Amino acid sequence: MEMAPISILITGANRGLGLEMVKQMIETAQPVKKLFACCRDPNGPKSEALQTLAKNHPNVSVIRLDASDLGSIKQAAKQVCSVVGAGGLNLLINNAGILSRDNLQTTTPENMQNTFNINALAPLVITQEFTPLLRTAAKASVIPGMSCRKAAVINISAFLASFESVKSTYNFLPALSYRISKASLNMLTVCAAEELRNDGILFAALHPGWVRTDMGGEGGDIDAQESVKGMLGVMASLSEREDGAFLDYQGKTLPW
Repeated sequence: MEMAPISILITGANRGLGLEMVKQMIETAQPVKKLFACCRDPNGPKSEALQTLAKNHPNVSVIRLDASDLGSIKQAAKQVCSVVGAGGLNLLINNAGILSRDNLQTTTPENMQNTFNINALAPLVITQEFTPLLRTAAKASVIPGMSCRKAAVINISAFLASFESVKSTYNFLPALSYRISKASLNMLTVCAAEELRNDGILFAALHPGWVRTDMGGEGGDIDAQESVKGMLGVMASLSEREDGAFLDYQGKTLPW
């Protein structure tokens, strides 16, 4: 992804799509100036691969950010602010998420609440906390228009969030709480785009495809490398024309 030397923050960066994003962003001709890789337990066994990358690449900082812990989100914002200073944060990628294979009859209030908290509420709070840094980046940038190189928030959504997809996909994978939470994330994306357009902050929701990860399972259509390569290409091409859009990893507009 040729994004030029900018600052980027990724949540859920210790495995799956998040970890692959970190890899591809630093293994490029123009690696990002500062990459904040966030995860729930930076020192846990599931973060070993991320820590290894950080040791070999000084532009990568591993930060604790637990999407279920609002206090850790505020603390992460303070840490990032102390590093980026007057340059602000150019790109926030809300990637952390969970999926439950429930349906109307099997889901519980607790499961619905937890899924919503991680997939919708956390991105809201994270966006709120980092908006000042995104505003700073937009003001500091000399790049015209809107772009991920200037100031942007990318919410990793899903085709299952599409209302129009339900009839063709529900019997195969109900994932009721996941669908509802990601549909909420899509609404957050559109509302935030409308509210912060005059600040020069671009918003978009991206569907990574059905990917062979811990979440997507072994039956996915594509691997993480292909998905991330596609998504990074889409991010690099975004402008004000796509502000508030719902796209897949190939840049195709998806139905709400």
